[in-house]
Amino acid sequence: MATNTYKIPGKSSRQGSFFTWLERFVPVDESLSQVIHVRFLPQIVFICALCVVYIGSRHYAEKKIRTISRLESQVEDLRADYTTLRAEYKYASKQSEVAKKAAAFGLKESDVSPYKIIVSE
Repeated sequence: MATNTYKIPGKSSRQGSFFTWLERFVPVDESLSQVIHVRFLPQIVFICALCVVYIGSRHYAEKKIRTISRLESQVEDLRADYTTLRAEYKYASKQSEVAKKAAAFGLKESDVSPYKIIVSE
């Protein structure tokens, strides 16, 4: 059988909660306990943690908004460049412009219309 043992008063086998540990390192005197009740300390810590999460979320959202606005301006610039290049390409691919560029190589436009060659069998 097991033997009976006695507990030593003031010494516990359990470590205690976070707030017991906190009170050991940060003593709370009577003046502070009159202003803020110690029993509300967990709720106050929870509210502070929620505030920190809220502030972090807000910073993250504003950072994303700045990134989105920067990317939108880049897309707008690229769209303008695309429109300009497309207009230049359409102008350069016109028949009269191609004929001008071909004249630099000594090629000229034919005045005779094309005809079909028919081979009889």
